[in-house]
Amino acid sequence: MDPSEKRELLEFLRSGRHALTEALSGVDDNLAAQKPPTGGWSILDCVEHITVTEELLAQRLQAAYPADQSYENRPREARFLERATNRSRRIEAPEPSHPSGRYANASEALAAFDSARGSVLRFVDNFDDDPRCWITDHPMIQGPVNCFEMLLMIGAHPGRHAKQIVEIKISLAGSSPMSPSPR
Repeated sequence: MDPSEKRELLEFLRSGRHALTEALSGVDDNLAAQKPPTGGWSILDCVEHITVTEELLAQRLQAAYPADQSYENRPREARFLERATNRSRRIEAPEPSHPSGRYANASEALAAFDSARGSVLRFVDNFDDDPRCWITDHPMIQGPVNCFEMLLMIGAHPGRHAKQIVEIKISLAGSSPMSPSPR
């Protein structure tokens, strides 16, 4: 992998973690456990989902194998990245990554995420071949994906849900009994 591309990829992976940290700022265990008034996942549910997905996709990276040709497709990479970051388009998570109460609180879930993200960062740091020439599978995409595409999706995923966490925080603040009534 080109050293500058590797640096950019590592920074992108770190920026997803940073977005998650920012979104969780000011969230205590009580707030993290609350479901939004309109239904859906709690903040803790989101962090659990992010963590479980990270673990599952990291396993798919480890299962990758060299292809007999490059699977480079820059327009497809751009589409994956746009879809992964765009919250206006709902994406239904596969059942194995749905939250199920695996973690007692957001701190525990975040620590598990950090462990999984650490394995992804080590994978990139130690990977010297062209990731577009290595393929694996993704639970939501038919056919093979190359490792670069997978890393883009892994990198974007926490940022996508960081936006969701901010939306939940706003929703919960608006439903607080202490908040002013709408006019």
